[in-house]
Amino acid sequence: MACQAVNFRVVFRRMLKHKGHRKFYYLDNAAATPIDPRVLKSMTLAYKKYGNPSSFNNAGRLAREEMESARLTIARFLGARPEEIVFTSSGSEANNLALRGVLNNEQRTVLTTPIEHPSVLETLKRIKGIKVKYVPVDKEGLVELDAFQNMLTAHCSLVSVMYANNEIGTIQPIRQISKTIRDFNQKLETHEKSQVIFHVDACQAVGFLNMNVQHLGADLVTFNGSKIYGPRGVGVLYVRRGTKLRSLILGGSQERGLRAGTENVPAIVGLAKAVALLKEARIKKQELRIKFIRDYAIKKLEEISGVILNGPRKDKRLVNNISICVPNLESENLLLELDKYSISAGSGSACASHSVEPSHVLKAIGVPAKYINGALRFSLGRETTKKDIDYLVKSLVKIIAELTKRYARLR
Repeated sequence: MACQAVNFRVVFRRMLKHKGHRKFYYLDNAAATPIDPRVLKSMTLAYKKYGNPSSFNNAGRLAREEMESARLTIARFLGARPEEIVFTSSGSEANNLALRGVLNNEQRTVLTTPIEHPSVLETLKRIKGIKVKYVPVDKEGLVELDAFQNMLTAHCSLVSVMYANNEIGTIQPIRQISKTIRDFNQKLETHEKSQVIFHVDACQAVGFLNMNVQHLGADLVTFNGSKIYGPRGVGVLYVRRGTKLRSLILGGSQERGLRAGTENVPAIVGLAKAVALLKEARIKKQELRIKFIRDYAIKKLEEISGVILNGPRKDKRLVNNISICVPNLESENLLLELDKYSISAGSGSACASHSVEPSHVLKAIGVPAKYINGALRFSLGRETTKKDIDYLVKSLVKIIAELTKRYARLR
């Protein structure tokens, strides 16, 4: 085992190595993590099982065995039944299936927050007939529970709240929210339409937070492979038994009729391998190491004149997330300059990175106007070190000084 661990680290560093001879500092793991070599190996073997898992022949049976084994691994990870696992092409598709699958264009109310991922907010905007209400959040991005409880009514059919925010790392009190919904449902009449369904986008939470669906109390839970050193192009929607959904993609009867199309068996196998490796990461207490580096980074970054931290501190924040704002500068220019120093970072959601609009998340938590356009998100990974943070801080100080002078000349 010791030899395997050493080989993994060597291969992993080679994968992250810059094309030149300078070190590459990858601090955008919330957008996508590098694929673990062991995941890649499992996928390579799965590609040899080339049959269609729906075919009634030996090649198809071999592919189906691989897929169902992966489904069982993921179900056990979530504390769910295998038949409650639906494979999709991404977290965004899983969110779409959860929301559109439940909402039938009827005059019903949906509760969500103003800081959700675009795949939730934009989907809800486009579903006809529903009324979307936004539960307020405080300055750290935490749901105001009293307001949420007051907003629950008999006309509400769905609540969608993300487990951990992709921009500012805020961890929501999902168990308290689910208990509030459960208590509310118990007071209603038992006919089916009265029950409020709870959806949780957990794409950023996997690998850091408790993902047992019985613990969370949610009816629908979304996650994907690209945030846990797994493959891109594969996602999961957990659907609690008894929760009725309509299919978005019509055709065959794959995924219990909820998602037509030949399943991507190698990606599904890779996702299951990535999930299985999370147990090893917990044993090695990688989360504690990343948390230590995060706290060190926050301390160092806040020492830079004018820089502010977005979101909560410590336990209410994802261990790998650092979100800051630099006054009177623009994220795009900051990111371009960081790239020159071989530092890859982000400014918010990767799905909205080409938008010139200020972050909807930062708007919702009340970030002042002079800061809101200068957002930077650094998301740490398994290979991030204190030396990497020292280099980041040193580089950022230079970049801020250079850009400030440049802006002054243009005025």
